[in-house]
Amino acid sequence: MPGREDIRLRDMQFVLIQESLRVHVIQVALLFAYYYKTRLGKRRRESGSLKWEIIRKMPDQARHLTRLYGISDVDCISNLRMDRRTFARLCVILRDRGGLVDGRFVTVDEQVAMFLSVLAHHKKNRVVRFDFWRSGQTISHYVHTVLGAIIRLHDMFLSKPVAVPADCNDSRWRWFKGCLGALDGTYVSVMVGNEDKPRYRTRKGQISTNVLGVCDRYLNFSYVLAGWEGSAADSRILRDAISRPHGLKVPKGKYYLCDNGYANSEGFLTPFKGVRYHLKEWGPNNARPQNKEELFNLRHSKARNAIERAFGILKMRWGILRSPSFYPIRVQNRLIMACFLLNNFIRMEMPIDPVEEQLDAMPQGNGEILEEAPDEFVEQVESSPQWNAARNALADAMWLQYVNNHV
Repeated sequence: MPGREDIRLRDMQFVLIQESLRVHVIQVALLFAYYYKTRLGKRRRESGSLKWEIIRKMPDQARHLTRLYGISDVDCISNLRMDRRTFARLCVILRDRGGLVDGRFVTVDEQVAMFLSVLAHHKKNRVVRFDFWRSGQTISHYVHTVLGAIIRLHDMFLSKPVAVPADCNDSRWRWFKGCLGALDGTYVSVMVGNEDKPRYRTRKGQISTNVLGVCDRYLNFSYVLAGWEGSAADSRILRDAISRPHGLKVPKGKYYLCDNGYANSEGFLTPFKGVRYHLKEWGPNNARPQNKEELFNLRHSKARNAIERAFGILKMRWGILRSPSFYPIRVQNRLIMACFLLNNFIRMEMPIDPVEEQLDAMPQGNGEILEEAPDEFVEQVESSPQWNAARNALADAMWLQYVNNHV
């Protein structure tokens, strides 16, 4: 039997163990309390700092937006490529039909302004972030959001082609009854990976995508196909556009004007080959048409000039089409589509297009326009007296200079 002293000693040890455990529990509880209080205080300070930073930037953001589209049409056109009325109408359409909604801190107007700034001046994300006092993540998010809304409304922005009537009085089109407009391809520089550069390299060595554009008589685009590599031939792209379920549709008896890069077939009218065609070949010092083929080519060139003018206006309006962007190629193609769609919207909403007036005021030289005419290629490899005479003349000039320098 344990004695009384042993029992007292055991009870004392049990009490000490209990007291030690109680102290440890209290210490752990205090540590958790201190940690929770510290973290919570830090979060509150960060939250308060974030709110203060947002509040502090609001006057600068409001001031920038007011200067951008709230004071004058001149500033709005210079920065966003449309006047204040057109910009407001675009925002209403994208909100009501495109699905755009006001964010917690960013309104639809500011979202659209960010997107138009990128297209109009090809601004980088960091530049737009600085201008609008927003984070780079916010800019990227809303650029893609507005882009998706515009692409969803492509049926609304594309024009519906109307054939040239029999009583047309326009001197350029009255010879082409039933014509729906003109089509051609244009190159837009893009940025792709090294493994894709051979496919996107054009015959001139540029890394570009070949975009098929179709416009009506009034320079409004009715169909756009972007995404083909720069090495793809125009005729191949047109065949792809025709074969798509929702592609280019040409009714029977109607047609488009094309250049010699396409085949002269039903629905597509091309000029005579081997006969002068481009407008710069018909200057005031050149002879008049000598036969029916030349007369047809001259009138065909004047009418088909609409697609070249449409491309010129498009590239003058949107700076992102004049240099490659750093977006993925899929996003670049969607941005090209958005440029075509917004170009139509601006031309339909604004009674006077300042970009077209600027294009008309530029010296073109013998009727040549901004978009360069397609190159003509050698179709056969045969010796000719004219080419032999030119080679002999060049050789004579080289020899004469060589002799004179060594006398």
